[in-house]
Amino acid sequence: MKKNSRTPLLLAISMVIGIALGTFTATRFGESKLNIISTGSNKINYLLQLIDYNYVDTVDVDSLVEAALPKIISELDPHSVYIPVKDVEASNEDLKGSFSGIGISFRMEHDSVTVMSVIHGGPAEKVGLLAGDRIISANGKNLCKMQSTEVMKHLKGEKGTEVKLEVIRRKDKDPLTFTVVRGDIPVESVDASFLVDDEIGYIRIKNFGENTFAEMLATLAHLHFNGMKSLIIDLRGNRGGYMHPSIQMANEFLDEDQLIVYTEGSKVKREDYRSNGLGSFKHLPLVVLVDEMSASSSEIFAGAIQDNDRGTIIGRRSFGKGLVQQPMKFNDGSEVRLTIARYHTPSGRCIQKAYEKGHGEDYENELLLRYERGEFYVEDSIRQDGPKYLTSIGRTVFGGGGIRPDIFIPDDSTGVTSYYKEAAFSGLIAQFCFEVVDQNRETLNELETMEDKVKWMDRQNMLESFARYGQKHGLPRRNLMLQKSRRLFIRAIYSGIIYNSSDMNDYLRYLNQDDPTVQRALEVIREGKTVPAKPIETETEAKDSTCVQ
Repeated sequence: MKKNSRTPLLLAISMVIGIALGTFTATRFGESKLNIISTGSNKINYLLQLIDYNYVDTVDVDSLVEAALPKIISELDPHSVYIPVKDVEASNEDLKGSFSGIGISFRMEHDSVTVMSVIHGGPAEKVGLLAGDRIISANGKNLCKMQSTEVMKHLKGEKGTEVKLEVIRRKDKDPLTFTVVRGDIPVESVDASFLVDDEIGYIRIKNFGENTFAEMLATLAHLHFNGMKSLIIDLRGNRGGYMHPSIQMANEFLDEDQLIVYTEGSKVKREDYRSNGLGSFKHLPLVVLVDEMSASSSEIFAGAIQDNDRGTIIGRRSFGKGLVQQPMKFNDGSEVRLTIARYHTPSGRCIQKAYEKGHGEDYENELLLRYERGEFYVEDSIRQDGPKYLTSIGRTVFGGGGIRPDIFIPDDSTGVTSYYKEAAFSGLIAQFCFEVVDQNRETLNELETMEDKVKWMDRQNMLESFARYGQKHGLPRRNLMLQKSRRLFIRAIYSGIIYNSSDMNDYLRYLNQDDPTVQRALEVIREGKTVPAKPIETETEAKDSTCVQ
């Protein structure tokens, strides 16, 4: 490369410094091109020139820039991030409405690509691919011993392109060949929905993507048609995604002109998002489930429901992400997601937990600290030092550190033993479940309901089968611990077999039967107590109140 061709690269560094200083102009809440001028970049420009012209070895300036960008961004906050061009598509995939592929889910099993499920109506199903098939090559490329990320690159591709698969099927001697034409594969946010009983609906939302709101409306319409008169929305484990779907969702449950959320930053003026009164489920009894992994858009929705006293929040304190990122593209296709504002719930609280700039690892480990001080098991261990605020009827809520639920449900540690933990964390239970399904796939496919599968497993003495399996695979048998953890083993094994042989609805219907959080939600609904009651304030409490309204 000629030295005078370095100019564009030096300009790119100028852009980076501009980001670090926060002097940019961009369209809010949408993608935009970065056009940044920063006098502070002169020192970096000069440094690069010194390196380029004087450094003892040849330097790849492109690589130097790519290495510097993440480090600069990491000095801002835990949620601003730089995404190289090679990773942009993958990072957005879960939030997009679809991607182009063959329509299967798979796992690497004994170094081979094993089909776990085939998407109904997808390209793979149309040519006859089945769950349990082993894909050994794609367009002649051997997939064995390949990393899952690499396998996906060979199976995904542009819509309409073909991929020739060589497949081994358990009962066939010779490999089978399938030519699959790639097509659009939907990415669903609402991954489970059903009626718990004749009148109580349940939906789980795994993230907030482009189609989340439309999926939710279609799901609720279906449940309503089948008799739903109250609803549980499960946001546990939902790390968020796009902000607007959560606002649209909240709008469906709120009366006219109720504040849902507002955003504000040093370079961004306050913007309020209010309900329009056109929601179809404004009076539907509602319970929302959250836990320590519920973040971002999940917290926007839960905060809107809680602060407007619209429903009851049940579970454990949420993650605590109150920062808003805006995606901005560089000319080469790479992207920076820059924090431009904080969001505030209707009462005015920002639920962002504390962080120290440049210490992202400590930020993520905060959940471990919660665990170590017992917060997952004892409500009194919750530390939320932010200011107090008031909901619409005067209930006290806290800023900083996430959404604290109205009803706390501790993590269930009953029956946990070292034997069970080793079996679970080593992956032996998951491995055992897969092999049971793989060896009994035809039998399990003939069992129409989740209840039928449970009865079949009861007859197989699965606990004893696992104990023998574990011993064979390096986990010494512990009879006393096996019996003490019996309930946990049965729950993990049965749910794993159902997950591998059925759909997410059956999997969650089984788990929800003895899930303390779900069971408490059902109690609240059946007792008619989904709408929080106005607190009875004593004279002393009134004098001591320091809440913000």
